[in-house]
Amino acid sequence: MAKYEIVGGTPLKGSVVISGAKNAAVAILPAALLVSGPCRIENVPDISDVRILINILRDMGATIEYEDANTLTVDCTAINSIHPDPALVRKMRASYYLMGALLGRFGHAAVALPGGCNFASRPIDQHIKGFMALGADVDESEDYVNMVPGVDGLHGARISLDMASVGATVNIMLASVLIPGRTVIENAAKEPHVVDLANFLNTMGAHVSGAGTDTIKIRGVDALRGGSYAIIPDQIEAGTYMAAAAATGGNVLVQNVIPKHMERISTKLQEMGARITEYDDAIRVQANKRLHNTTVKTRPYPGFPTDMQAQLCVCMALAAGVSRLTESVYETRFFGYCTELANMGADILISGKTAIVTGQDKLHGATVCAHDLRAGAALVIAGLAAEGTTVVEDIHYIERGYENIIQKLTGLGATIRRIEE
Repeated sequence: MAKYEIVGGTPLKGSVVISGAKNAAVAILPAALLVSGPCRIENVPDISDVRILINILRDMGATIEYEDANTLTVDCTAINSIHPDPALVRKMRASYYLMGALLGRFGHAAVALPGGCNFASRPIDQHIKGFMALGADVDESEDYVNMVPGVDGLHGARISLDMASVGATVNIMLASVLIPGRTVIENAAKEPHVVDLANFLNTMGAHVSGAGTDTIKIRGVDALRGGSYAIIPDQIEAGTYMAAAAATGGNVLVQNVIPKHMERISTKLQEMGARITEYDDAIRVQANKRLHNTTVKTRPYPGFPTDMQAQLCVCMALAAGVSRLTESVYETRFFGYCTELANMGADILISGKTAIVTGQDKLHGATVCAHDLRAGAALVIAGLAAEGTTVVEDIHYIERGYENIIQKLTGLGATIRRIEE
């Protein structure tokens, strides 16, 4: 098992370049299943979730060649399997996008239920609702989802989601771009990576409109053709480094970002006393004095992202006054990392969906355990800000979503190393 050892107490300073968006990449790679011909994809993050998806696609017959660490060509023309390796599928949550992609290409699919971070129960009932509306007969067991065309075949449909689910929105988009007719997704998710997927599909010849609004319209086409596409920067990775700069009292230029995607994160850090300066494709975060308390409620985009909840909680744990952090997306997300932060001296009281955080003058180093991807990132931030040495265990969660985190933090002056055991 590998772990991170962090000697904290040093403000982060310098610049960091943000990688391609994890949440976009894990949707766009399955989308390549729908394309006849090679797709050249740039700004692909070199993270474990992406490597797992690449192994799944190769195992199914795809040809994948790397031009460099972050640019690859994917050709899924020769794929003829509807059965991705269940052992690989169960290693990550976003593998459920294979369901929509395979249904859209072949009209039927058999995919194991996914794995990934276990911070909450995340059912796929809205995905299934969408597939059935598109004309699929769906058989869901404890381990598998099997789909075949219904008596009327696959067809366009109007689908109103019960909640603005990113996963369901993406899966319905993937399933519908190649089937006949017009599909309308109401109450669709608006996140930047949903828009990025739509842009990728359109670049390859799809007809998707309305992405970024609550109504997405898809007109089915006969085929998608190969092309070239660059993935957007990672909103959550950028926010993580912004929070790390604020928590450590640092001065960091976060490069390769889309500032509009960062508005809610920037606003909250600014409310807490950090100085935020926006440029065309970069944001500088300066924290020259102690942060102060704030109130945050997570919401679907364009609200404050649930994936930044844990990182901001570390800033709250060091801020003057009492902060309140309410989680409206995944209610049980607090329970793993808040206990770990308490071991480092944080004062956090959980009351229902809200964490009440009383800021402390300092945190102290401890041995802590990452329970999921973003919780792990928060513990790294806490270790960077704390006095003494912090050891973060179970870092495989962190490496699911953060490319070259050791090199990037070291470049900002942090004392951090990866230890193999």
